[in-house]
Amino acid sequence: MKLKVGVVGATGYAGAEICRLIMGHPQAELAAISSVSFEGMALSQVYPAYRAFCDLVCGTEDEVLEKSDMVFAALPHGLSQELAAKCDTAGKAFLDMGADFRLESEGEYREWYGGEYTDKALHEKAVYGLPELFREQIKGKKLIANPGCYTTAVPLALAPALENGLIESTGIIADCKSGVTGAGRKPTQSNHYPELNESFTAYKVASHRHTPEMEQTLSKLSGEAIKLTFVPHLLPINRGILATCYGKLMPGVTEKQLREAYDARYGKEFFVRLLPQGETANVKHVRFTNFCDVSLFTDPRTGTFVAISAIDNMGKGAAGQAVQNMNLSFGFEETAGLLLVPPAF
Repeated sequence: MKLKVGVVGATGYAGAEICRLIMGHPQAELAAISSVSFEGMALSQVYPAYRAFCDLVCGTEDEVLEKSDMVFAALPHGLSQELAAKCDTAGKAFLDMGADFRLESEGEYREWYGGEYTDKALHEKAVYGLPELFREQIKGKKLIANPGCYTTAVPLALAPALENGLIESTGIIADCKSGVTGAGRKPTQSNHYPELNESFTAYKVASHRHTPEMEQTLSKLSGEAIKLTFVPHLLPINRGILATCYGKLMPGVTEKQLREAYDARYGKEFFVRLLPQGETANVKHVRFTNFCDVSLFTDPRTGTFVAISAIDNMGKGAAGQAVQNMNLSFGFEETAGLLLVPPAF
């Protein structure tokens, strides 16, 4: 019998992508979906590409909970805690695509998101779902906080260098570019076509809400408090994250040592592809997949380390990683439903 999966917020980009992946999963089936904006409409009406694949009608949140063994919540921050509590009481697995369970510190959540933890005991049950870094903690867990796009791309780019003490823990810069789907489906002035097309700009400079989450992950791995400078940019493309991360090399560290550390961390990982020396990660090569491509460089003149990662922000940066976490939670093959070949052009 297949795992029955429900998606709350199924008509947003991340929710619709989860639905697409579950449709192709060998051990799970889409049992119920909900959407406040499109209640009563079939998913295939909202996304005509899904016609004949998914004609489920968007119902209510309670209907999703009733019909599902596992609930994915693709909701804005602040809206998942009550649903997570209902799932916990009902014995249903819950994965939050938003930020409500990502930060361990309620003070940081209050500072960056303006919210409160409504059930502190529930937050203590939550695990952070970045499998390549925290796999053992995720296995079998039923309340998972799914990292977002930047918070996946940056830690995967920097983790081996920091946890092996190969770069300094201060002065780290994450210079990132995102496709416009990262802004969500609701139209705004900044993602209006005439504003976005033939444009390239930074936004939320040194003030983006993903900053404390990235610092939390990197601090855990390095064993000391990490602060970084994070500057995101908006690309005029649909999908993709390119994270170019800079750090200061520790004295005497060579590119060979760095590559050995990254090989040791990612050599057996299916979804992280460490590129050969001299090759540069490109968002085009990871589209529609759960892959993260990583390339490494050093600048001996300045003693600078450069790590570049590329992911699909809707794949490894959202829905793909969510399905990977579901697989770990229920003991499925980790790659199940995710063996998608990137288009070559």
